[in-house]
Amino acid sequence: MSDTSFVRTEMLAEQDPPPTSVGVIGWLRANLFPNWWNAVLTVLCLAAIWYVLSGLLGWTLRSVWTAGSLSECREVMIATWGSTHGHACWGVINDRWLQLLFGFYPPELYYRPILALLLLIAALAPVLFADKVSPRFLYVTAAYPFLMPWLMWGGSIWTPVGVAAGFAVAYLVGRAPRGAVPGLVLGILSAIVWWMAWFGFPVQAEVLAAGLGEGLAAISPDTAPFWLETVESRKFGGFMLSVMIGVVAIGCSLPLGILLALGRQSNMLIVKAICVGFIEFIRGVPLITLLFVASTLLNIFLPPGTNFDIILRVMIMVTLFAAAYMAEVIRGGLAGLPTGQYEGADSLGLNYWQAQRLIIMPQALKISIPGIVSTFIGIFKDTTLVSIIALLDPLGLSNSIRADTDWNGIYWELFAFIALLFFIACFGMSRYSMYLERKLKTEND
Repeated sequence: MSDTSFVRTEMLAEQDPPPTSVGVIGWLRANLFPNWWNAVLTVLCLAAIWYVLSGLLGWTLRSVWTAGSLSECREVMIATWGSTHGHACWGVINDRWLQLLFGFYPPELYYRPILALLLLIAALAPVLFADKVSPRFLYVTAAYPFLMPWLMWGGSIWTPVGVAAGFAVAYLVGRAPRGAVPGLVLGILSAIVWWMAWFGFPVQAEVLAAGLGEGLAAISPDTAPFWLETVESRKFGGFMLSVMIGVVAIGCSLPLGILLALGRQSNMLIVKAICVGFIEFIRGVPLITLLFVASTLLNIFLPPGTNFDIILRVMIMVTLFAAAYMAEVIRGGLAGLPTGQYEGADSLGLNYWQAQRLIIMPQALKISIPGIVSTFIGIFKDTTLVSIIALLDPLGLSNSIRADTDWNGIYWELFAFIALLFFIACFGMSRYSMYLERKLKTEND
């Protein structure tokens, strides 16, 4: 019995895959029509989407774009289509879009919030896209927290200069080699003394007996160069106000949340108790309650005659509210790190702050990216709650617009425009979160 074997001496030519498994047809079969049950669901979903979009697009596109009142809109609809049903009146947006964006900010000064927005983009660029933007833009990032209030509220250039100089003094004094806690305390005290001298507090003569106060007190905001016309806070409003509150809350809540998360895990009993108490109290109280406290009750605890700006009070409360939730998100990231990371930091001889800065916190923040961005989006949307305390955000302005006799009775168009503004901002934050996760490869670690 013989065994005959055959070995192919030439390779078979490469063949194209079946046409039904690649391209558009392959994608449809794999994702929408893999079996009869999914095919039925796909058809039903497409029918529902078509039903909604056909009505929505028809309402949006077959509409009136130029009109001075709702009654004029309806007259144009009847003259064009014979009915007012199924047609939008975008004339209200054409008539009031500047008010929805800037509130009652003086029209001749619109360049200032626009410039503040452009500077915000320039300040965020080196932070969000560090590998694609020149490090020179970090100077804009450092200066923006002081330039933005000056541009928005106006006044003397010496106000932001004095505030920035106070932080510089605190940094220089605090970094002197005398220990972390004493350096921090001396830095804070030196900044307070500086601000008292710069802004001409009554105690400056006693605090700066050496003579430093004379030159600084001689600087008058009214005679300072680069003086901008002042704008009262009650004229702020619209989407500009929501962006201001959201940016400040987002920018300040992250570092404050990191400190609270570290304090909650601290071995120092007092520090841990303060952080836990703050987080649990803030998380147990609705934001609207804190806004009412900022609007009405906070002035009771301030010295008589103190003028504490309402927008600044709201920014502080929203920041504290966001920081409490941010602390829990970051604490979850810290809890997700294996113990070996802490032991590795100890084996390298790093102290607590070096370990947190170089090893622990970068990994914890990397794990917490989805939760951090979700908190940012939630806080930005919650800025609409300020309409409850009479601040004219877009929703508050929509009520004012609808109270006008020209636009009394219009609803959907205003809310659709406001929703579009918030969707663009929130969708942008969500897409950046996905980009950052892909860049850091969080899901593959």
